[in-house]
Amino acid sequence: MPRWKALPDELDPQVKEFATQLRRLVDRSGLSVAALSDRTGYARTSWERYLSGRLLAPKGAVVALAEVTETDPVHLTTMWELAERAWSRSEMRHDMTMEAIRISQARAALGEFGAPPATSSGADGGKAPRLAGSAVAMPGIAGPAGVSPTIPPQPTAPDANRREGPGARGPAAPPSPAPSGGGRRRLTMFLAGVVGVVVVIAAVLFFTGGDGGGRKNQGNGVSATPSTATSSDLPAGVKCAGAGCTGKDAEAMGCSGDLVTTAKTVTVGATTLEVRYSRTCGAAWGRITGAARGDSVRVTAGTTTERGDITAAGDTIAYTPMVAVRDAAAAKACATLASGQTGCTT
Repeated sequence: MPRWKALPDELDPQVKEFATQLRRLVDRSGLSVAALSDRTGYARTSWERYLSGRLLAPKGAVVALAEVTETDPVHLTTMWELAERAWSRSEMRHDMTMEAIRISQARAALGEFGAPPATSSGADGGKAPRLAGSAVAMPGIAGPAGVSPTIPPQPTAPDANRREGPGARGPAAPPSPAPSGGGRRRLTMFLAGVVGVVVVIAAVLFFTGGDGGGRKNQGNGVSATPSTATSSDLPAGVKCAGAGCTGKDAEAMGCSGDLVTTAKTVTVGATTLEVRYSRTCGAAWGRITGAARGDSVRVTAGTTTERGDITAAGDTIAYTPMVAVRDAAAAKACATLASGQTGCTT
């Protein structure tokens, strides 16, 4: 008889009840976890996670366990459906908590980045902005008739006078008329040169389409294929991301379990239709539960559509393959029941 560790206290009651039922079935069968793995085709490490409550067993594993232990699969899959919905609710709460933590960290980081400018301005003595304002006004007062409208913003002479002696404002005024001619002409020529360089750069960018073309290409890239992480950035067990997940099974690619949330839900007759979304994989898929033979589900993102059907008697759940999406809002799921009734998520 296997000896089980206590299930985590934070597990949802329905998930805990389901995991306990799986343990009872394994105990009653007398199989070890290794033997259970051989009989069901699911890895030993996977069963250890399922039976310890660290991961919710997929429907395929539940049906396989029912066959091995000669248990009615209908009752067991019903318990699994309730546990799966509870698991999804827990995932959504976890995602909201993590989002709040990330927002708090981002705000704290922005506060840290914003602090140095305030410190550096205070290190100049606090009165520096007022001195700069008064120093800039001095040339206009000294010779208003010879000052053109574009000259007052010059920083050169006032800044030099202020650095030489912030308190000697009286003596600093008389020398200002002397450099007003040559200094201002040099500044004017410098500004004219800067404007010329800017005009040349703008002309080059305009005729070559440098920046604009880059933005267009980037825009096209985003609309065609969602941004995805490289394989080295993916968590262990995850085998695809973004466009690489399109048309593939979510469970086989490691995108389900604790990496998936239910983004949208709608009821079609007695069947529940959902959009399932994995942010890690950058993909979504459709699912129907409480369904019957002949029911089908499809998911659409842009021009890509995938479909799943219930073909075996007794099955109540169907999934579609995945489609790549930028976010869950980009995916839409629709269900068509054997009765002819249809419905879609928004």
